[in-house]
Amino acid sequence: MTPNPAPKPGSTPSSIIRNFCIIAHIDHGKSTLADRMLQLTGVVDERAARAQYLDRMDIERERGITIKSQAVRMPWTITEEAAAEHDIEAGAGTYVLNMIDTPGHVDFTYEVSRSLEACEAAILLVDAAQGIEAQTLANLYLAMGADLHIIPVLNKIDLPNANPEKYAAELAGLVGCDPDDVLRVSAKSGVGVEALLNEIVKQIPAPVGDTEAPARALIFDSVYDTYRGVITYVRVVDGELTHRDRIKMMSTNATHELLELGVISPEQVKADKIGVGEVGYLITGVKDVRQSRVGDTITTQHHGAVESLGGYKHPNPMVYSGLYPLDGDQFGDLREALEKLQLNDAALTYEPETSGALGFGFRCGFLGLLHMEITRDRLEREFNLDLISTAPNVVYEVVMEDGSQFEVTNPSEFPEGKINEVREPVVKATILSPSDYIGTIMELCQTKRGTLQGMDYLSEDRVEMRYVLPMGEIVFDFFDQLKSRTKGYASLDYERQGDQAADLVKVDILLQGEPVDAFSAIVHRDAAYNYGVMMASKLKELIPRQQFEVPIQAAIGARVIARENIRAIRKDVLAKCYGGDISRKRKLLEKQKEGKKRMKMVGRVEVPQEAFVAALATSGGGETKK
Repeated sequence: MTPNPAPKPGSTPSSIIRNFCIIAHIDHGKSTLADRMLQLTGVVDERAARAQYLDRMDIERERGITIKSQAVRMPWTITEEAAAEHDIEAGAGTYVLNMIDTPGHVDFTYEVSRSLEACEAAILLVDAAQGIEAQTLANLYLAMGADLHIIPVLNKIDLPNANPEKYAAELAGLVGCDPDDVLRVSAKSGVGVEALLNEIVKQIPAPVGDTEAPARALIFDSVYDTYRGVITYVRVVDGELTHRDRIKMMSTNATHELLELGVISPEQVKADKIGVGEVGYLITGVKDVRQSRVGDTITTQHHGAVESLGGYKHPNPMVYSGLYPLDGDQFGDLREALEKLQLNDAALTYEPETSGALGFGFRCGFLGLLHMEITRDRLEREFNLDLISTAPNVVYEVVMEDGSQFEVTNPSEFPEGKINEVREPVVKATILSPSDYIGTIMELCQTKRGTLQGMDYLSEDRVEMRYVLPMGEIVFDFFDQLKSRTKGYASLDYERQGDQAADLVKVDILLQGEPVDAFSAIVHRDAAYNYGVMMASKLKELIPRQQFEVPIQAAIGARVIARENIRAIRKDVLAKCYGGDISRKRKLLEKQKEGKKRMKMVGRVEVPQEAFVAALATSGGGETKK
């Protein structure tokens, strides 16, 4: 079907606009469904079409996951037959659909929450072969909290192991509708997608706003372009924004001239103005990434709005890690790269720090391990940097006996002296799994100091388990172990839930009696010995032998809990002795021993950069895939 040309931006009546997003668990087919919609609406022709069209970054395409939300404007023409079949009152006509494709991974929930603010409805997509997963529930609750209309859809109905009847009943019970109301599609083949587009027009309410009121637009995303500066994505709520208007950011009162505005369909299309309910982009030529804050309200400088729109709750980092350039000269480049990346990723925080072992770098805050890994990967690819990341850790509250409190984001900040209490962050984790693996999951969670809060059966063979777990235990290998022990069937979602007191200690790694701050870690007392033994044996393999013996020790305060020795490189001083009196050989060996002892007193252990990289990669969990 060849669509009619869509109404021009700015002249589009809000009654024919439909704003929606697609939410789902990771790998349930959001990006593929978006591809089919782009093809059916005609905004992407067959020649330009490619899989995961809206995933623009190389890293997204390689990993097959969505990291950044993408907005796109599509025209959709309702035929007379479709209008009669779907009971659409307006009859035939061309509608404007603004779709936002969102990530599915728990670490990028913040991207989803921002997308929801720009929509009136959400398509809840569920895999017909896997059913409801943990992140499906998390995203559904986010959408319900934003008071969005929910359209339940089952995807992948053409798979041999699909069970649409069973999962439609599950989904209907969750959303509160009839199983017959759950739409069934195959995003890969295109079956049912046309009917879904018609249902979007029928079910989703048109955006509401005052066309005569002063302009108000909500910033829901921003990206940095090397040539054009900051590109801001907005949803217009009231009034209209026009080319060459002077606009004002309401949180900072900064004013700029609108050099360009338009819509994304799916590439940028310039427009003279954008009005109520429309989703578009703005360019002001601003190069400072901090001047376009996500969640801010834009209005016009003259006769502008007085009251701003509700912004977003700023995300709090859950995991911290140090990022250091391999080459110290790249410190300035790393600072600039982090500044630019922070605009694309509002959840990233950073501040400068110094390490005796690694030099100058930044302490960065992330929402989770995958977020940390993706950020490091993007810094290395997009800005040509070579980086070392230290072992990830969470934020601890340390209360001393004298009542003073410290916030510890880095093991080197752990205070010395008499400690009264250490508090660690905990998360509320939801695990969905086949009921066969209940015992396995309970065993894993107990070893990670988890507390079972409750358990519900979603169906005869699927169970939802709710645990409170220390965040520090999830950071390392919990997700990997959960997947391997349940053969990949279990899914995990978690959210922050306050903190709790715990018996935590700082384990220092000492080389030649000197602590190496990059290898220090804060761990539970029960796990301290294992961490010390693991790091000592790992460093014994990685650090080359010196001219003198080097002790590697793991210590809690002044108490050594593990030790390995790197044997000295020894010259064969007895080579010239043959036969004769043994006392001559003893004398030479004693002389060598004294020399080694003197060398050990003044010698410094040189740890090669490769050893840091290898030790931190294996101990920190930074390489963990989610």
